Amino acid sequence: MSSEEKQTCIVVKVGGAVVEDEQQFQRLITDFSTIEGRKVLVHGGGRKATKMAEKLGIESKMVGGRRITDEKMLEVVTMVYAGLVNKNLVARLGAQGTTAIGLTGADMDVIRAHRRPIKDGVDFGFVGDVDKTDGERLAMLIEKGITPVMAPLTHDGEGNMLNTNADTIAAETAKALAAFYNVTLIYAFEKKGVLSNPDDDDSVIPHINHSDFCRYKADGTISGGMIPKIENALQAIDSGVGQVVITCATAIDGTQGTIIKS
Repeated sequence: MSSEEKQTCIVVKVGGAVVEDEQQFQRLITDFSTIEGRKVLVHGGGRKATKMAEKLGIESKMVGGRRITDEKMLEVVTMVYAGLVNKNLVARLGAQGTTAIGLTGADMDVIRAHRRPIKDGVDFGFVGDVDKTDGERLAMLIEKGITPVMAPLTHDGEGNMLNTNADTIAAETAKALAAFYNVTLIYAFEKKGVLSNPDDDDSVIPHINHSDFCRYKADGTISGGMIPKIENALQAIDSGVGQVVITCATAIDGTQGTIIKS
């Protein structure tokens, strides 16, 4: 099927900071519900998981911004991501007239992963790196008028749940759906886009391609958690996703923010 014949599908990833801010959260729910046609919502929830772990007396350990997920932490993130955050999102979307279903990678076997190997002496525990995403099964739901709401959890096919970065879930979902739709992937978070000056919220970089990214990463303009986000975005573009936009949660129509190009 040529790109001209494909229907449009919007994949929106919302960060945990937005989920925790009631005003931003409600605006996102309202705006997402008004998107017509085919759509998918992917969410994070790391901050809620950290708070829940603290209440349960479980220490949160991070390396390079990534969560170490031992057996106890796996229980916490499964409860928080697949339960508290996911079902609240589904319920709030339902109140706005969107027929949604909450999914982890284990549901319908839509995202299978393997446990991340130990590297440079770091064992991330039950953290998954994606092997395959079943775009056909997701498309089946979408064509029935059902909106998938994806939690950042996968499974290994052997009965084990795995904690997987939400940006990666969004990119892999978009890539898998690109075989069936013209996909736009929108990363929605608390900033207006990728900033050239972190202290200036209006210093949005309008476009970033591979060479731009290498340059910005080398000079420190882009650092920290934004690096894997843009890496995921560029990989999505290279794998057939039509457009990737990094923007704020109040601009998920894709008309503002930073556009990622090949």
